[in-house]
Amino acid sequence: MPAHEFESDTTTDPLAHERAHLAASRAALRAMREDAQALDIRDVTANWVNAAVLQAQIDERIKSLADLAHTPLFFGRLDYLHVVGAEEAEGAEGEQFYIGRRHVHDAQGDPMVIDWRAPVSQPFYRASRKAPLDVGRRRRFGYTGGDLTAYEDEHLTDPAEAEQTSKLLQAEIERPRVGPMRDIVATIQPEQDEIVRSELGGTVCVQGGPGTGKTAVGLHRVAYLLYAHRERLARTGTLVVGPNRSFLHYIEQVLPALGELEVKQATVEDLVTAQIEVRGADEAPAAVVKGDARMAEVLRRALRSHVTPPTEPVMVVRGSRRWRVPAYEIEEMVQELLARDMRYGAAHEALPQRIAHAVLVRMEQSGEAPDDRVQNSVARNPAVKAAVKAIWPAVDPAKLVLRLLSDAEFLAEHAEGLLTEDEQKAILWTRPARSVKTAKWSAADAVLIDEAADLVSRTHSLGHVVIDEAQDLSPMQYRAVGRRCSTGSATVLGDLAQGTTPWSTQSWEQALHHLGKADALVEELTAGFRVPRDVIAYASRLLPVISPGLTPVESVRESPGSLSVREVTELDAAVVAACEESLTHEGSIGLIAADARIPALAEALTAAGHTYLSPGQETTAESRLTLVPASLAKGLEYDYVVLDEPAAVVDGEPDERTGLRRLYVALTRAVSGLTVLHATPLPEELA
Repeated sequence: MPAHEFESDTTTDPLAHERAHLAASRAALRAMREDAQALDIRDVTANWVNAAVLQAQIDERIKSLADLAHTPLFFGRLDYLHVVGAEEAEGAEGEQFYIGRRHVHDAQGDPMVIDWRAPVSQPFYRASRKAPLDVGRRRRFGYTGGDLTAYEDEHLTDPAEAEQTSKLLQAEIERPRVGPMRDIVATIQPEQDEIVRSELGGTVCVQGGPGTGKTAVGLHRVAYLLYAHRERLARTGTLVVGPNRSFLHYIEQVLPALGELEVKQATVEDLVTAQIEVRGADEAPAAVVKGDARMAEVLRRALRSHVTPPTEPVMVVRGSRRWRVPAYEIEEMVQELLARDMRYGAAHEALPQRIAHAVLVRMEQSGEAPDDRVQNSVARNPAVKAAVKAIWPAVDPAKLVLRLLSDAEFLAEHAEGLLTEDEQKAILWTRPARSVKTAKWSAADAVLIDEAADLVSRTHSLGHVVIDEAQDLSPMQYRAVGRRCSTGSATVLGDLAQGTTPWSTQSWEQALHHLGKADALVEELTAGFRVPRDVIAYASRLLPVISPGLTPVESVRESPGSLSVREVTELDAAVVAACEESLTHEGSIGLIAADARIPALAEALTAAGHTYLSPGQETTAESRLTLVPASLAKGLEYDYVVLDEPAAVVDGEPDERTGLRRLYVALTRAVSGLTVLHATPLPEELA
């Protein structure tokens, strides 16, 4: 399966033919964009509101048709053995289809490029010699910048052709990482494609070690679902949840490159801080307790404690008549609402209507004929409103959490049998805040307030939510995300071995239970496409300690000489020298170090005349070195990584297991080469 380079520009040259098709496809895409820009909506909209909505849709359409100069419009071609049905090929007829990032058609509406998500494109990822799926030839294209420079053919039904590894596929996987994360539509593997094309109705959990492409798989699943269920997801919404802003910035261009512009991105903190501002931080023991699922029941008990059984009847005066509802009858209403386990706020709204209904029954029994307007009027009667305020008062979620964390007796009452005395002491504030506004809320407190808010009134549910680096979420954070897809589905992405929070999940079964998706399908990706074999094998020495029983990643990348472990005496100088050595190679360079070491290394780099970026800043050809605190390295990748003092990375965490997991993350960020420098002994698991 040799890769064919461009040799001559004659019409008989297949590469010249493919270049001509690329040029024609780009011209067709420009025409599609110009057609969208030329649309005149003045005569088709009834009012300015409709006009604004329609214009916004057209603007989005124009954006989605942008031709990105350095992004290949198509990356493959399928030659079918038989004619494919028109309904399967987006209106196309014939045996040959170009597979690309988006659909492109000519002036007659005939497709020139088929969207990679279309059913007819699926064999590009799934076809094999054992199951050719009616494909005679699969052609891959190689690009330099935006120019088509090579092609490679695989004849799936030719027994004389030996099976080989695709050189173009390998080159695309190993292409240097400059700039943000890019899509993988040209390199999706069969086991990844199965996850990408799984249906919207079900939740999928992907356990994947470093370099298995789990993040890319999750993002491409979103793109596929938006293609297959666009109208439904346009109504319900789609969200990607990432661990931090640096990570979200790193991945933010993947979906727009695939023509998808409507997907929102957020951290868990973004989701839960609508009511308060996070200005404080918890010690690890307090954060662990606050993140425990038992806190949901503590909050539920505390909220319900505000319900007080009635002791007095309600007397409603209308004109010259008085209507009396006895206390025992109101208590029956209260008990019924409690038994139904309604949202607290919904029950608060329902109780005055129940009391009003009881009054209407008495009116009807006396010969009157009241209607719904009378019932609503009675529900707003001062006597009814006063009774409801006393029996089922409105509760502010933030004030409820404030009281729990400030009032030891209130907490003890509602945490009895759930939290130990030590756990209660861990979460109680030593200096209680006077008000919601003056409190120094932590990120864990914000999640508690979000839980309380959901107990009061239901959180809006989206159609699909992607959670990346999910192993680091606490049970209460899982609940917070789960509320936002309670009537939708989710894609859960993570690696148990990379759990670096004190509350990180021990199993996907537990995590999915807290998410509210216990029936989710769990898939495991074990083939590594990013991290070189020597590097992942070295990092995997930590697995028996940090995550026993987890299957090590098997890298498909040989890359001899990609790992260098050096003991040095002058650490700072050696790190600068290693960065300079890495900069002689093409691609991005990440200098990863324990957070406490960052200031010293920043000073050393500056003194040596090197500028550097912070995580999340986009690398360019002129600025390729990023200084990365170990705490922010997760999810990022660099062509070459220099890792400073592994022991310091481990010591920077509250316990050894978490430290070794943080080290595992740092060791697996390299795409082409890893240099480990240490002046103190390595952790014994690596020695």
